[in-house]
Order: sequence, then structure tokens, then C-alpha cells
Amino acid sequence: MWAIGMGRACCAQWGPPGRLSAILVLAASALWCALGWQTTPAQSAPDPQFLGFVEGVWPEAQAAGVSRPTFERAFRGVEPDLTLPDLVLPGRPGDGSQGQAEFTRPPQDYVARGQMIQLASQGQALKARHAATLVEVERQLGVDGPVVLAIWGRETAYGAHRSPHYAIRVLATQAYTGRRKELFRTELIAGLRLLQDGTLTVETMRSSWAGAMGLTQFMPTEFYNAGHDLDRDGRIDLFNSIPDALGSAAKQLQQKGWTKGLPWGFEVRMGPSADCAHEGPVNARSLADWVKLGVVRADGLAFAPEHLTHQAYMMSPGGSFGPQFLVTNNFKVLRAYNTSDLYALFVGHLADRIAGSGDFRAPWAQIKQLAPKDIGEVQQRLKDRGFAMDKIDGKIGSNTRWQIGLYQRTTGVPVDCWPTDRLLADLRRVAGR
Repeated sequence: MWAIGMGRACCAQWGPPGRLSAILVLAASALWCALGWQTTPAQSAPDPQFLGFVEGVWPEAQAAGVSRPTFERAFRGVEPDLTLPDLVLPGRPGDGSQGQAEFTRPPQDYVARGQMIQLASQGQALKARHAATLVEVERQLGVDGPVVLAIWGRETAYGAHRSPHYAIRVLATQAYTGRRKELFRTELIAGLRLLQDGTLTVETMRSSWAGAMGLTQFMPTEFYNAGHDLDRDGRIDLFNSIPDALGSAAKQLQQKGWTKGLPWGFEVRMGPSADCAHEGPVNARSLADWVKLGVVRADGLAFAPEHLTHQAYMMSPGGSFGPQFLVTNNFKVLRAYNTSDLYALFVGHLADRIAGSGDFRAPWAQIKQLAPKDIGEVQQRLKDRGFAMDKIDGKIGSNTRWQIGLYQRTTGVPVDCWPTDRLLADLRRVAGR
């Protein structure tokens, strides 16, 4: 850790940082002193490139209304946290998958039955306790109460999980050396505004590794874009006010196009004319058309007549090795809250359980999740063979499952739509290596 001390004596310790320009040296040196950095003989100087990056943020922060004292207070003692996922560093994959459960855990573990039972039980108790709040959520924002409870449960286990990071350090690190620098630079400016406005303090600004904060995990820009003062006390508090946190989550879903009363999706059984190679949004059709293909609800019930005209697409999170679903536009909305099929499935299924539904009908196989580099190789080899792989990112999404299914159809092997060791070996074999 760096020793922090105030005063001008530290400036005398600052030496030339090599290839940085003279202007950057002066700016970084001034910032170093302003932030109170001081080193002991056993410590090396702060990273001059990071200090130069921070000083480069100042004009944008100033234009956003952030004062210099707020800026210096926000960055005092801050150095990059190179332990975070999603950074572009030598020897570390830059595919965004490291540390993210949505992309590293097999589906049957991500939506583990025991965890679902526990969260659903807690959610049902909270549904009764906060009934008046949920009535207001539905009345004001048109979002079903169990859904916002499920988001709260997934994001922070109803507030039991406390985010461990200082948000400004996280956002600055991601903006400095992350995979999505521009996105996080925008979030960093918004985070500084939250300090300037007095919405949060340096002490209370705790976040996830990606900078999300509060009971329902909002990025700084979302505080401004979707914050909702549901308890009407004159301020938006997403850390301590359950009404504000649930109302703000609902407002974000509303903004993304939530349709009240429309199920997020239905677990289904395939008919003779449909399989998992029908996966994905590009294969969407009305529920009535899916019925014509022989697809039926797994619970044996008929689709409600008012739902038959809605568009839905097939989503098989484990290929043919687990439950399969027809998902509606509300699934897309949940997915926009956190861009992952498994996240949207978790929230949708938990919401159903809170509302009184039970477990999935189809069992999960013990699905093996390949390493991101191997998934990326599957994607690249499919692309090399002419299949429409839009991204080579080492993540298993709808398009990857769909293209695998199409490949399996063309080769006459069983269609399971999942990247397995056997599939990878076959792709290597047909490529001659």
C-alpha cells in the first residue's frame, strides 16, 4: 500500500517517467502531490501512466460540473486494481469472461435448485412484507412485483451481499486498462458527479468489480437515467431505501420495454419439427406458429389465447442437455438489464417461483463448460467453415448454440447445440488438424 501524506515535500521525489511527454510529467506530478502521494524508500513510485490518465479525465469531469476538490478527494490514494476481471493485461485473456459466473459456470450450476429454493422462500416473505411498495411499483411503472424482487435477490441476495470495492477505483481501473474503456470512462465521470452532488460519499461508494452499486446494482449513469424516488422523501437512495431500489429497477425495465403481465417465457417440449437448432432471436415467430410446429408447454397447459400473437424465440441455455424455453420480449428486457441468457433465465425463473411456480420440468444433465479459449476455437472453426459466427468471444450465447446446431444438422450427427470436447475434436479433424 502507498503511504499517504500531504505537503509539497513529495514533489521533490518525482522523477522523469521515461517516455512520457514533458507536459504529462508536469500534470501527473502536480496530481501526485495534490492527491497526497508519498513513498518510502521501500516503495516504488505510483504508476505515472495511470496518474497521467487520471489527470486526463479532469477536463471531462470539470465540464460535467465536478469541482477540483471533489476530484482530488475522489482519487486520493487511488491506484489501479489489477486484480479485477475484464482487464487487458499481459498474460490475461481479454474476452471479459474471467470471474463472471454467467460465462464460466455451466447452466445447471448457475441456476442451482437449492439456491433457487432459498431465494424464492425469502422472496415470498419479502413480497408480503413489502406488499404496499410492490403495489406502487406496478401502479406507477407497470412492472410485475415478483420480477423486481427477483432482480434484488439475484443482484445482492436481498441486500445480504455487500459490494467490497471503492467504485471510483474500479471505474478508473476499467477505464484505464479494461476491455471497454470508453464505456467505463463515461461511468467514471458519472461516478464523480454522484460525489459532487452529495448522492454518495467516498466512504459509501461501494461497488461490484464492474462498478455497479446499491441493492439492485446500478451503474453510475443509471442513477441519473433510471433512479426513482418511490418513497417520496426527496432523494434517491439505492443503498438503504428498498422502495427506491425496487422502483428504480422497475423504471429501468420500463424504459427497456417491459410489458406488464406478459410471461418472460415458457418451458417447452419440442415437437417433431423443431429442435434446438431453431435457437435465437433471428428465428422468432408467434407463439401460434410455434404451436403449429408441435412445440408444447412443458407443464401440459395450453398457451393463453392473448399470448398467441406475441413473438417468441427458442432459448436452450444448455442445448438439448436441459430445459428449453420459448422466450418473449420481456426476456429480452431482462437480458438488457444484464447481458446474459443465464442471468435473464435466473431472474425470470426466480420471479416465477416467488409468484408460486415450481421447478423446471426437464432435468439438467451434468453439462461440462469448456474453457473460454476452447469455446472461442469452436466459434472460429465454425466461422472458417462458413457458419455465421458474429463474435469470437469465448462465450456461449444463442448464436453460438444455433450455429452449432446447424453444423450438426449438416454433418448428420445428433443435434445438441452445445460446445463439447467431441464437437471441438470433430471440427479439428475435418480441418485436418
